[in-house]
Amino acid sequence: MTEQVVVVKIGGSTLGRNDTSLADLVALQQLNKRIVVVHGGGGEVSRWFSMLGREPRFVNGLRVTGRDELDIVTAVLAGLVNKRLVLELNATGGRAAGLSGVDGGCVRAEVADDALGYVGRIVEVEPAVVNGLLDMRVMPVISPVCWGRYDGRATLLNVNADDVAVQVAAATDAARLVYLTDVPGILDGEGNVLPRLTAARVEELIASGTIAGGMMPKALACCEASQHVAEARIIDGTVEHALLREFDEGKGGTSVVRDELA
Repeated sequence: MTEQVVVVKIGGSTLGRNDTSLADLVALQQLNKRIVVVHGGGGEVSRWFSMLGREPRFVNGLRVTGRDELDIVTAVLAGLVNKRLVLELNATGGRAAGLSGVDGGCVRAEVADDALGYVGRIVEVEPAVVNGLLDMRVMPVISPVCWGRYDGRATLLNVNADDVAVQVAAATDAARLVYLTDVPGILDGEGNVLPRLTAARVEELIASGTIAGGMMPKALACCEASQHVAEARIIDGTVEHALLREFDEGKGGTSVVRDELA
């Protein structure tokens, strides 16, 4: 039986000098695991905005992406960040190929809000290219630059990487979606890790303010993912060999599951 897909979402906060995440991904690939990587890179985008003298704009915490900003976002995410990751994975002994949501028409989106400009909400994922790479034992590394239409014309769109990870996991019938973060998991009011939550319980914790800040979008993404995969996980990717332990032990972090699987 073919090994089920596991989607791993990584971000810049987990990729420090001593990080083992990329080495772990290569080791898992060499164990014949079918791994798909989705990455963000908002910190690197902000750094390039600063170097180019651009002032980032946000509406309700979401980056406004005008025509000029879209060029920068695309160059950084689909170019620099993606190719650096692919380079490191291949140099570590893996077989990885970089792509974006545009390649092969992989991820189609629509404009989420005119006030945000070229920011997309996912409409459809066509997984043929991703599945084809997996069948060739190549690890797809996907940037969250997608395609859609704006004012009737085909265009690139900037999409939240957490959402791309959810929809790619759903389209590939993934068994698990793992978010690598720089925190131990979802915490209760006393700072203790909550090991297993239902989607309904996550929504209660958000409403009470227990889940807030940067954890909120990942928690919501896990709620959405739990409708498509058996388990959505948030783990601390800064811990040495966190991904290998995830497959060997499955301990630590937080699992979000559908209410009926609790």
